[in-house]
Amino acid sequence: HQDERVSPLAASACILAPQESCLPWLFPLSPGLEERLAKKGKKNTPTLENMPLIHPHAAGIDVGAEEHWGCVPADRDAQPVQKFSAFTCDLHRLADWLTPCRITTVVMESTGVYWIPLFHILDARGFEVALVNARHVKNVPGRPKTDRFDCRWLQKLHMYGLLAPSFRPPEDICQLRS
Repeated sequence: HQDERVSPLAASACILAPQESCLPWLFPLSPGLEERLAKKGKKNTPTLENMPLIHPHAAGIDVGAEEHWGCVPADRDAQPVQKFSAFTCDLHRLADWLTPCRITTVVMESTGVYWIPLFHILDARGFEVALVNARHVKNVPGRPKTDRFDCRWLQKLHMYGLLAPSFRPPEDICQLRS
């Protein structure tokens, strides 16, 4: 079909009454276009079963002004989702809870200034803390809308390496800036 020229009338007849495939006539330089278009309707979305775990020892924390919600993998604690107040004693209790759960990395949203005390406590305890922009997490489809589910969502996304941490300069630079 590539040597033949198609008249506009023949092409329009092909479009208006497509009894047989017209793609070879309309797009002679795109071999395999029919197959690609047929496959296009089939979704090839990845599932959690076939994605590798990047951070298996990850926790997620939804930071709020008055309370923080923390989540660890379900097999690490009888209550994998817990609520803590924003008082310093509860921030230390949250860090104490993460240690026996064998957590090595923690992800939390950068909400206002409420993340700063928790960040310092977790960092001092030796956790790898990833701070993520709340706007980026909200743009991920399928996101739940409550604090309790937000921490679980953060933890799950972090386990599979789907969150990019925000840049945070080294501590000596942070001290100079403040």
